[in-house]
Amino acid sequence: MLASRPSKAKSGADVRLVDSHSHFDAPEFDPDLDAAHARALAAGVDVQIVPAVGVAGWPKLKAVCARFPGLHAAYGLHPMYLAEHRPEHLRELHGWIERERPVAVGECGLDFFVDGLDADAQRMYFDGQLRLAREFDLPVIVHARRAVDAVIAAIRAVGGLRGVVHSFSGSAEHAAQLHKLGFLLGIGGPVTYERANRLRGIVATLPLEQLLLETDSPDQPGAAHRGERNEPAYLTEVLDVVARLRDMPREALAATTTENAQRLFDLARR
Repeated sequence: MLASRPSKAKSGADVRLVDSHSHFDAPEFDPDLDAAHARALAAGVDVQIVPAVGVAGWPKLKAVCARFPGLHAAYGLHPMYLAEHRPEHLRELHGWIERERPVAVGECGLDFFVDGLDADAQRMYFDGQLRLAREFDLPVIVHARRAVDAVIAAIRAVGGLRGVVHSFSGSAEHAAQLHKLGFLLGIGGPVTYERANRLRGIVATLPLEQLLLETDSPDQPGAAHRGERNEPAYLTEVLDVVARLRDMPREALAATTTENAQRLFDLARR
């Protein structure tokens, strides 16, 4: 059973869900944080994994997670914020992890889509965080945009890792390689778009134990909320699409993906 989890009767939802990737500490939620959290609970999303993007945001992330039961922090250095990172931040991250005992290291990874992000610098920070995850025996939350091959190579080089590649956008072969390496795949709003044929095909056939559901709030809204702020309450729309693609009851999919998140992030001990 998940720790700090409100009861089914309290939320009134028919499923229990873990949003495995939500930036609930983002400034977009500042005006209505309590209301957004209440909407998530009403939808059955009573657990969120909240990854960091940079050292400046770690204290706020900690405070937001402490404010709401069921929110769990991860700390890391996101590749898209490369200009804000400094090598000494890896040492700070070591101390922060040692002191705060988060559920994961991240968000970290590689982004070869955005122009101007130095690839060598990205690799240095990513490798450093992978080694911290191995040292502390924590899962790693990975960002991989047009960089799945390089991410897989880095994971193999460090070894002894487990985690999730969030917002997965690779191939079926990438998915299979990551499964062998002990990595799950985070699936969110992009799968709700009818044109996402390759992603939908992968989601329909990947091993069920490899699947996590996510929103990436406030980013990557689903088809029903195009152009809007995304939020954890919308995770049920991802659930419904994935359940339909896999031809299985939504309740069974919710239970299995919740178990997957509990196992990966060791939530039963939180």
